[in-house]
Amino acid sequence: MDIRNIAIIAHVDHGKTTLVDKILHATKVFRDNQETGELIMDSNDLERERGITIFSKNAAVTYNGVKINVIDTPGHADFGGEVERVLKMADGVCLLVDAFEGPMPQTRFVLQKALALGLKPIVIINKVDKPNCRPDEVHDAVFELFFNLDATEEQLNFPTYYGSGKNGWFNDSLTEIDNITPLLDGIIKHVPPPKVSEGPLQMQITSLDYSSFLGRIAIGKVARGTVKENQPIALMQADGTVKKQRIKELYVFEGMGKKKVTEVVAGDLCAVVGLEGFNIGDTIADAENPEALAVISVDEPTMNMQFSINNSPFFGRDGKFVTSRHLRDRLMKETEKNLALRVFDTDSADSFMVYGRGILHLGVLVETMRREGYELTIGQPQVITKEIDGKKHEPFETLVVDVPQEYASKVIDMVTRRKGEMLVMETKGDMQHLEFDMPSRGLLGLRTQMLTNTAGEAVMNHRFSEYKPWKGPIPGRNNGVLIAKDNGTTTGYSLDKLQDRGYFFVDPGEEVYRGQIIGENNKPGDIVVNSNEGKKLTNHRASGSDAATNIQPKREMTLEECMEYIQQDECIEVTPNNIRMRKVILDENERVKQQKRMSAEAV
Repeated sequence: MDIRNIAIIAHVDHGKTTLVDKILHATKVFRDNQETGELIMDSNDLERERGITIFSKNAAVTYNGVKINVIDTPGHADFGGEVERVLKMADGVCLLVDAFEGPMPQTRFVLQKALALGLKPIVIINKVDKPNCRPDEVHDAVFELFFNLDATEEQLNFPTYYGSGKNGWFNDSLTEIDNITPLLDGIIKHVPPPKVSEGPLQMQITSLDYSSFLGRIAIGKVARGTVKENQPIALMQADGTVKKQRIKELYVFEGMGKKKVTEVVAGDLCAVVGLEGFNIGDTIADAENPEALAVISVDEPTMNMQFSINNSPFFGRDGKFVTSRHLRDRLMKETEKNLALRVFDTDSADSFMVYGRGILHLGVLVETMRREGYELTIGQPQVITKEIDGKKHEPFETLVVDVPQEYASKVIDMVTRRKGEMLVMETKGDMQHLEFDMPSRGLLGLRTQMLTNTAGEAVMNHRFSEYKPWKGPIPGRNNGVLIAKDNGTTTGYSLDKLQDRGYFFVDPGEEVYRGQIIGENNKPGDIVVNSNEGKKLTNHRASGSDAATNIQPKREMTLEECMEYIQQDECIEVTPNNIRMRKVILDENERVKQQKRMSAEAV
């Protein structure tokens, strides 16, 4: 059977998942009258809420007698680990580029990985129906990007398709048509069939699936030989151990689901059931002459965060899993399928250091655990530093900001204060395109501040570039916080009196505890406030003075915003129903003693 394996790669929001929808519809995977909704591949609740792809997924379609395995990948740099390992399954990539924005930082990152693996690229310039789009300039920019990434002659000779995924058409010229047939023909013509070398069985496990009936399922591409049901195999692991096992069942992808088969030939993607104790990157090899494939290499994490059990006065109220054993087991389970994540034990039995790619990567993990019923406390995210030639080095990122011209000076000012250096400044339409080189530390808390100062107009993206010498201290949050003095329920009366101090993260009638952060102070420095005081009632009533108090509604913060907001002596309590910020040391007198000790040590 003729097979093509393609991965769809692009920057965030350039239309990967929408393109997969159109391919599924064009190849009649669904009945004509079937209700499918949009973004069919984003099946996870978190993905649907945030409108982003987090996990890469497979679908298989048949077009003109050729089976096309389509792999949808995430676009965020934080989930780069997903993309890196999935590209191993593909023989060609469809690179989507927005006809207005052109190649963005993440486009560069995923393209670099794909070209290094020698995959054949097809460039698709999407969203040509947008006003002030510039497909020809974008085409030149993509060519330049390929050239800068040392593409081979053959890779530079890429075919280009234009179209609009939303309106459901793609063509090899800018002429609008009513289908995506030219693109499907192009995939069959330009993407080479999988290379099949002669020899005994070899298959690398590149992703995992889990089913409550079948247990853990290994997914990968058969590199050579054929794999059959009930076949004895050797599982070769990254540390060199070889385990003899037997394959129970085999599945290949068909449409959105899987189909059971008895054998799979080289070049096709398949799912293997019945193996135990395998990890991503292991090789399934012939039992008689086992040979291992090269291990998948994934870039190092750049950020770490402390996860510990919830030790606030409200612990155990919402969650089902609250002990350190539950927390440890869950984190270890996550490292099996999340390659860019690392978990280490600390001196304390109740807390663990978790290393990841960025705030979004760690935030999605915390959000997933919270929905599963876990309670935990997470500390401030820290960047990972390295000693190189006896000097302290820290990770630097390339930051790209697109912003209307009147806000450009504010953005430049904010980034340079955080030790960023401007590399590029150019005008695109009525937007200013800015590129900076800045320490990863400077990005913590920058997004919220930037959106506030540019009236929500700035679009910022960043990706890790390299480790460079330490840049010195970076100013953190300017304002202090308001801290609850006692346990109890907040009252409208006391919040009304405190309004001129700052704004609140709680509403009247909410339960708070001593040491919880309930608001932001207007000035630097923290204040401990009494938010639970009731009004002393007398027999006298004056007309109008007891009217309802006017209190501003509380400021809602998402998990990622909280992670960017907190300072070193603060942490976030995360439970299935609540996210609360608090001081690490809840008692006020203990906090003062600790500060004195710290300042004495600093001298």
